[in-house]
Amino acid sequence: MSGTHRRFPRVRTVAAVLLLALAAWAVVIEPRWVAARAEPLGSATWTAPAGLKVAVAGDWHLTTRSAWRITSVDRAAGIVDQINAAQPDVILLPGDFLAGSGDDEALSIEEMAAVLGRLKAPQGVYAVLGNHDWWHDGERTAKALSAQGIHVLENASVRLPGHDLWVVGIGDHSTGHSQPDKALAGVPKGAATLVMMHDPFSFATMPRTEGLVVASHTHGGQVSVPGYGALLVPGAAPREWAYGWIAHKGKRMYVTSGLGVSILPVRFNMRPEWVMFQ
Repeated sequence: MSGTHRRFPRVRTVAAVLLLALAAWAVVIEPRWVAARAEPLGSATWTAPAGLKVAVAGDWHLTTRSAWRITSVDRAAGIVDQINAAQPDVILLPGDFLAGSGDDEALSIEEMAAVLGRLKAPQGVYAVLGNHDWWHDGERTAKALSAQGIHVLENASVRLPGHDLWVVGIGDHSTGHSQPDKALAGVPKGAATLVMMHDPFSFATMPRTEGLVVASHTHGGQVSVPGYGALLVPGAAPREWAYGWIAHKGKRMYVTSGLGVSILPVRFNMRPEWVMFQ
C-alpha cells in the first residue's frame, strides 16, 4: 500500500513535466518553426509550364506584439529573404497580412506593405485580401500593396507574362467579397489558371479550372490532433478542408497552414509554412 502511494506522486510529477513540455512546444517552438514545403505544380489533368516555380505564402498576421502574434517585422523580413532566395517565378499571397482587426496591433498597413514589397519574382507578386485585411481597411490595404508593386486581384484575373496561364484572385468569402464567376470571367475558355483565394469555402462554388488552386485562412486549425485533424476551422468550409490537398467534385485545391497565428499563439502538429509549387 505504501509503495502504491509513493508511485502516485511520481506519476503526477511525470504527467506535469510532460504537460509543461507539450505547452512549451506548442506555444514557444512550433509556432516559430516555419516549414518551406515543396509540392507538385502539375496534376494528372494538367501539365504545368516546364520549370515554372510558384511560391505561396499566406496568413502573415504581421504585428508589433510578436510575443503573442508571432510575426514581427524582423521575422517577416527573414521569411521574405527565404522566399526570394528560392527564386520563384511567381509569388501568390492569399491574404491576412496584418494581425488583429484595427489599431490594437499598432503596425500600420503601409509598414506591412513595405515588408512584403521586398518579395521579388520575375513574373510578378499577386495578392488577394483576407478577412483581417478588410477588418483593418481593405481599400487602404489594396492601395498600399499596389504601391509596392504587388498586384491585388479582387475577383479579377491577369495573364501571366510569357505564358498562356492566368492568375486569378477570388475575394474573401467570410467577409462577403467572394465572386468566383466574376473572378474567372476574363479568362479565355480552356486557358490554364493559378487561382488563389483566402477563405477556402469559395472552392465549393467556383467553376472547374485547369491548373493550381490555393487557399489559406484556416491555419490548418493551428492544432491538429493525430487521427482526427483540426479541432476548429474558421469560416464555412468543412473541417476536412483545414489543410493540404482537398478534392471536391473533380476539382483539387491546396490549403496552406499559413505563417502566423490567430486568437491564441498556439500550434501543435501544424507547423507554419510557405510552399513552393514546382
